Amino acid sequence: MILWCDGGHSPAENMRRDAALLAAAQAAPGAGHAVLRLFRFAPAGITLGANQRPERELDLERVGVAGIAWAVRPTGGRAIWHDEEWTFSLACRLGPGGWAADAATAYARTTGLLAEAFRALGVPVERSPGTPRGVGSPRGAGAPAAPCFASTARHELTLAGRKFAGVAQRESRGALLQQGSLLLGDSHLRLADWLRVDGPERDRVRAVLAGATAHAGAWLPADAPLERLADALAALLPGTERISGEAGAWLAAPGAGTR
Repeated sequence: MILWCDGGHSPAENMRRDAALLAAAQAAPGAGHAVLRLFRFAPAGITLGANQRPERELDLERVGVAGIAWAVRPTGGRAIWHDEEWTFSLACRLGPGGWAADAATAYARTTGLLAEAFRALGVPVERSPGTPRGVGSPRGAGAPAAPCFASTARHELTLAGRKFAGVAQRESRGALLQQGSLLLGDSHLRLADWLRVDGPERDRVRAVLAGATAHAGAWLPADAPLERLADALAALLPGTERISGEAGAWLAAPGAGTR
């Protein structure tokens, strides 16, 4: 595996890099191709799931006036505001010799790895049995979907029973892309400000998110460097090749593959 401790990029550039990593995994000749990328969003902004329609989910006029950056993810899931967090992606092959035999097993393996890493950092995370928390979609025909952090899926990470990490994935041509948001602060609540709902509904969504989520701020500062997570992961992945910053940009270049 290659562990790429990348820097901060715009939502569009982060999604471009992850899409390129998936394409490289699809084209890789060997099953062992895997890249785990750690990154941030600079500036802070929004991503939507691949199947979401921006004009339905976001108040695009307000978003444009405020200059809020946003992009659509290659993976599924629902809307997220990215700011005080560590963010990761994993692009890999599936099957014999790959990261896992199938997508479900890969999901469980990745969240298990992250759980071990955060426990090593002193954060008492657990893996969820999948009991939904919070309230569903805002009311009304054509209303946006409930945010990603409004409910918890099986094997996602929790703190004190509340959602700590949101992870989505996409399987394609024998390869898999996972993308995840790991909360270090409560800025994810800002998503409510930009949904295509009225003021009272924004307040309701914000309250749902606040009640359904927990962050690692009691153990890690909101601006904790990505290298802390990289160190914890590297200790759990013997033989991993570690790359920092733009030194790893070749991995997300058109036609990239393993060296």
